[in-house]
Amino acid sequence: MTDEKQHIGSLFDRIAPTYDGLNHGLSLNIDRLWRRKTVALMPPAEHVLDVAIGTADLTIAMLRAGKAQRVTGIDLSREMMRIGEEKLTHKQSAAQTSTPGAKPVNFVYANAQSMPFDDASFDGVTCAFGCRNFSDLDAGLREMYRVLRPGGQVTILEFSYPSNKLIRWGYDLYFSHVLPLVGRLVSHDKTAYTYLNKSVKSFCWGEDFLRHLTQAGFQDARFETLTFGIATIYIAKK
Repeated sequence: MTDEKQHIGSLFDRIAPTYDGLNHGLSLNIDRLWRRKTVALMPPAEHVLDVAIGTADLTIAMLRAGKAQRVTGIDLSREMMRIGEEKLTHKQSAAQTSTPGAKPVNFVYANAQSMPFDDASFDGVTCAFGCRNFSDLDAGLREMYRVLRPGGQVTILEFSYPSNKLIRWGYDLYFSHVLPLVGRLVSHDKTAYTYLNKSVKSFCWGEDFLRHLTQAGFQDARFETLTFGIATIYIAKK
């Protein structure tokens, strides 16, 4: 097992029990709106790959909206995926398929930078708040491109940095002090939410991220900012 798997996987395993509650609470449920907007920009697809599926929030939103008949989700945290499977079991109305008896979601423990799938295996690829955790962003995007069928769309939701100076000041204050403190008190993990803060601040966004998509082979790359630029949706085609 690589150092990346050990670090990222164990980090999210530790905070998995409190992850959803903290995410929704600290964002005042705005993260739910971001996911719904992301799903709204996705074309309907038969089989979608959800990279860094985590606790399956984006997958559940896709299934509810009828944007995917089947979803395969990959992640480095077994505990996050276990919680995601439990959520899907309790929300069967969100997991309907057109094929009676078919399993709508398949969870796979796998590295996004070396996926165990054949070329052109999926009609769509998506990722919510996972790209910044790749040790090699370009390798991860190349893998997304490889497993996507020609004509398919990749849809990525990720944190970004506000351009407005006043909003950026408040954003920095919140991410540097409030989020790590509350995250530490609730999750009882001293390092996880400090890492999350640093991973956001050091990650690329906007036009810079589009360049990475284009270098991976994607075409017609564009982005749409959300909530003053706190998050961004990236869309591109193969």
